[in-house]
Amino acid sequence: MDLNTLWYLLLSILFTGFFLLEGFDYGVGILVPMVSRSDQDRRLLFNAIGPFWDANEVWLITAGGAMFAAFPDWYATLFSGFYLPLFIILLALILRGVSFEFRSKAASPLWRLAWDAAFFLGSALPALLWGVALANLLIGVPIDASMTYVGGFWNLLTPATLLTGITGFLIFTLHGASFLRMKVEGELLDRVQRTANRLWPVTVVIGGLAVFWMSRERSGASGLVTALIAAGFLALIAGGWLSMRKHNGWAFAFTSAAIVSLTASLFAGLFPNVMISSLDAAWNLTIYNAASTPYTLKVMSVIALTLLPFVLLAQGWSYYIFRKRLDAETHLEY
Repeated sequence: MDLNTLWYLLLSILFTGFFLLEGFDYGVGILVPMVSRSDQDRRLLFNAIGPFWDANEVWLITAGGAMFAAFPDWYATLFSGFYLPLFIILLALILRGVSFEFRSKAASPLWRLAWDAAFFLGSALPALLWGVALANLLIGVPIDASMTYVGGFWNLLTPATLLTGITGFLIFTLHGASFLRMKVEGELLDRVQRTANRLWPVTVVIGGLAVFWMSRERSGASGLVTALIAAGFLALIAGGWLSMRKHNGWAFAFTSAAIVSLTASLFAGLFPNVMISSLDAAWNLTIYNAASTPYTLKVMSVIALTLLPFVLLAQGWSYYIFRKRLDAETHLEY
């Protein structure tokens, strides 16, 4: 494996980790208006992900920094061409982060409801737009010979990409429900359980339609990609079945496996390209023509492989420390 392939693999792992961990954060935020009936319920939902959400977003920051250093032309084309949707995602993430800090600063019901709405929007918009962005990477966008995106915002919104975005939205919501079933109890847990049971068959059906439509847009998937997609949908079905039988830990494990498999299928389907030109295949950005120099990749590899295990251990420790369920006697910060 050369360094270009290694860094593509590392970026794939970083984005997969981000969608896996930040995915249940998004899902919890989306579920706020669906399952909460009181301020106490909403406080429990905030506090369920309170110890984790900011560390989970570090995966995205790290992935963006690694992309900039390892594949600067990919970074430049992606962030210029997808500027508006990525800017909307950034604003949504800022709005969501601020809602954690400001919600408990005043006891006014209107104040708290406003920040609850901000929490929902800051979770729902990225959950939808990430799917749209990733679908565009796989289908292809108008890129010219100078690696410049020459389309507009509306080029990114097609039936296939929107359907993929809705699928991501639903999967993240289901993943959030799976996480909450391990964190809350009582009537709130019952409402989360009922919502998840109604949600998972809809997610499987719409996800199947998205895969069918995407396959029409871009044919010729490899056996590995097909296997990963099939594994992802089998994991979704198994997660729903386990959810209905209240095997909460296993349900979360299988929604996690679904996100990992489906994200891996996207990066496997894209390789060795990093962005596909819909104008001419010769203008595709690849792991070679969009990469930094070999020396840069070598230095980055030494640093990353040295520090990454410590980061993973620290985050794993935080999940272990805050693993207990939340109840009426738990100190609620938000």
